Amino acid sequence: MDLFSELDAIHRQVDLDAVDGDTVRVLLRRRYPTEPADLWSALTEPDRIVRWFLPLNGDLREGGSFQLEGNAGGDILTCTPPRLLRVTFGHETSVVEVRLEADDEDTVLELEHTVPLAMAGSAAGALFVGPGWDGALMGLGLFVRGEAVGDPVAAAESPEVVEFNRHSIDRWVAAAEASGAATAEEIEGGKQAALAQFVPDPR
Repeated sequence: MDLFSELDAIHRQVDLDAVDGDTVRVLLRRRYPTEPADLWSALTEPDRIVRWFLPLNGDLREGGSFQLEGNAGGDILTCTPPRLLRVTFGHETSVVEVRLEADDEDTVLELEHTVPLAMAGSAAGALFVGPGWDGALMGLGLFVRGEAVGDPVAAAESPEVVEFNRHSIDRWVAAAEASGAATAEEIEGGKQAALAQFVPDPR
């Protein structure tokens, strides 16, 4: 894996909702070398998502619910294959929306994660989720290219992925700083929490 190419492939943005200012929005964008239908399948079918992310189960339809093993679950609010998926994620006010758009022979994926400002604290709250989404989008990219092998959960603990996480955190610090919606103290606190979560102490 080319660590920096994987990091550079992702666009990151953090801001507050322009209307009410009470919602923190985390946006990621990445291009994948496949058609929307194939990418949608990789994102939503249990036998494929387990090969790059986590086991998935539930009543997988609009109006149903889902659970990622050892991670978040939620309700499926909108499901419009192969373009739009909108779900609650871990809490009813934490919402993830995935949008797919064809661009020539590729597909552009946008992932938007919104939470109330009261939950996130500030734009620095992006550091609690951004690095994890970076890792997911990287894993999806490896899978689409036919490079994902073995257990993705075990791979997430490899020295190479831990180093990816370290640099990912730096990118999210920069995104939080660019938002102008978090103090230096809040960003430093978010960074330390992210390091504890995504870059475990080898000791």
